[in-house]
Amino acid sequence: MSDYEREIAALHAALGIAPDYAARSALPLHRVPDDLVSTEADCFDRPQQLTAAAFAAWTAMKSTAAEAGVEIFLVSAWRSPRYQHDLIARKLARGQRIEEILKVNAAPGHSEHHSGRAIDIGAPGCEVLSEEFEATSAFRWLRQHAGGFGFQMSYPRGNPQGIAYEPWHWCYHGGKGRAD
Repeated sequence: MSDYEREIAALHAALGIAPDYAARSALPLHRVPDDLVSTEADCFDRPQQLTAAAFAAWTAMKSTAAEAGVEIFLVSAWRSPRYQHDLIARKLARGQRIEEILKVNAAPGHSEHHSGRAIDIGAPGCEVLSEEFEATSAFRWLRQHAGGFGFQMSYPRGNPQGIAYEPWHWCYHGGKGRAD
């Protein structure tokens, strides 16, 4: 077991996540990339990072959307396994059950955000990180064009990972992809 895998196991144990989480969820382990670069701040004015390739693709996609009259903005990007742990720990402290939390937040080490390629996208007039995003012109534009920039929606309805539907969560897979 690598140091990273031991760190992830310790974070899981601290949160009460079962050791067989990876096998049950079918979510891969994402290692922190070496090539993170600073991006624009997110909509909360927090600094963000992505891999260089994902940031270049995001910048091109955002610019092309703007040229088409569609505004999209960054809600969140890279996050560390420790940040993911703390996010889940806050929910546990508010009385939420770990089983319910893991339907909307991947366990530390298994969030695509750790890869430096995942972004949460928002649009004006729409509450961030809400299903109402699917009713926006931004979502319709992404469904038609994001694949051309290498982005795919990660968690459509009924996804095999058992994660709640997240129309705002897209991951860069490089080259020309398929937008679900």
